[in-house]
Amino acid sequence: MASLLSRVSCAAEKLALRSPKKVASVVSPACVSVNQKRGLAVHEAVSMSLLKEAGVPVPKFGVAKTAAEAKQIAIDIGTNDLVVKAQVLAGGRGKGHFAGGAKGGVRLVYSPEEVEEASAGMIGDFLITKQTGAEGRICNTVMVTERKYTRKEFYIAFMNERAYNGPVCIASSEGGVNIEEVAEKNPDAIVKYPIDVVKGLEVDGAKEIATMIGIHPTKVDEVAQILLNLYDLFLTKDASMVEINPFAEDSTGSFVCLDAKLKFDDNAEFRQKAVFDQRDWSQEDKREVEAAEYNLNYIALDGDIGCMVNGAGLAMATMDIINLHGGSPANFLDVGGGATADQVKEAFKIITSDPKVNALLVNIFGGIMRCDVIAEGIIAAARELKLSTPIVVRLQGTNVDEAKVMIGSSGLKILPIDNLDEAARLSCKLSKIVAVARDAHLDVKFEMPI
Repeated sequence: MASLLSRVSCAAEKLALRSPKKVASVVSPACVSVNQKRGLAVHEAVSMSLLKEAGVPVPKFGVAKTAAEAKQIAIDIGTNDLVVKAQVLAGGRGKGHFAGGAKGGVRLVYSPEEVEEASAGMIGDFLITKQTGAEGRICNTVMVTERKYTRKEFYIAFMNERAYNGPVCIASSEGGVNIEEVAEKNPDAIVKYPIDVVKGLEVDGAKEIATMIGIHPTKVDEVAQILLNLYDLFLTKDASMVEINPFAEDSTGSFVCLDAKLKFDDNAEFRQKAVFDQRDWSQEDKREVEAAEYNLNYIALDGDIGCMVNGAGLAMATMDIINLHGGSPANFLDVGGGATADQVKEAFKIITSDPKVNALLVNIFGGIMRCDVIAEGIIAAARELKLSTPIVVRLQGTNVDEAKVMIGSSGLKILPIDNLDEAARLSCKLSKIVAVARDAHLDVKFEMPI
């Protein structure tokens, strides 16, 4: 779970993409960006394994791909107080339900047989929560873990925070609940401890954090060592976030991490191969996965106009002007500054694979990204895919004249428009025409002179 400042920023970005008018009333334009940050999120079981390797106490657990494997793990753990957790990258698992009818992605069970039954209802089915949407996300594995009875629960997280120009530890005496709720109802319960990135977290600092969240004096040294181990994990694994919620004192007086969420910046992949090899691509939007394979940034939205842009600023401007003319973006695909014609072609394939797309708007300001390369990719995609979807292209910048000649001589129904306002207006009108035709089950062909 991100820091409060980061969480507000991320929420603003997502809200801006879906409803810019709402954001405009509360956030200044300079505060919002649409940079896609490809952060690796791993399953809870992977996070728990990394914690265990780092010397951080966790409950006994195992990961199963079948109900039979889950039963055997339960037998090996050697207790009848057990929890079965669906390994799905979504919040609200406990309150969710499966498409096949099973209730809850987190189940308390009391025997290996109950573990087997619960696992059978999860594995291979789609878990639906508030975060997954109606289609849900596939559950391929479950984590079986021993249940701990707690005396007191805390919250601990390490992350990079812009407001502190480096790492910060955020901790609270109130764990096991959403940290946003704590911040709203009892902000004094939250401790923010900036960490000097050169010196790192020192023993005295770790003890201070433990004391501030109310750890008993006789346990401060134990908790301080756990904090040091967590920070070392955060640093050595190039994590962007290490969140423990709850970090708990159990009925025996020992401290244990009961739930963990770790995230990593994709820029660290080259030196964290063991971590990134555990990425579960089945949990991600297939179009985002395809875009990542071609080093492109894809953001799925809820509208009906597919958009190809280069750069976050141009993406925001394009979104705003589409909304101004009564339209709504279905997606954004940022080709960046160094895309090839083949990448542009693949980008078009990804954009048009969204069945909601009724029209396409290409808005490119050519600097490093040459307009003729964009034109070449668009023409190749339109020919290969035999696109019937109307395409509006607004190009400005490097080699724009060459690009216009290529589009004009292609013989394809691609509309080059110099003015962005006019391009957006036309895209919105064409999208509405296609939508009406589709609703009436009519096939519309655009015979427009180029």
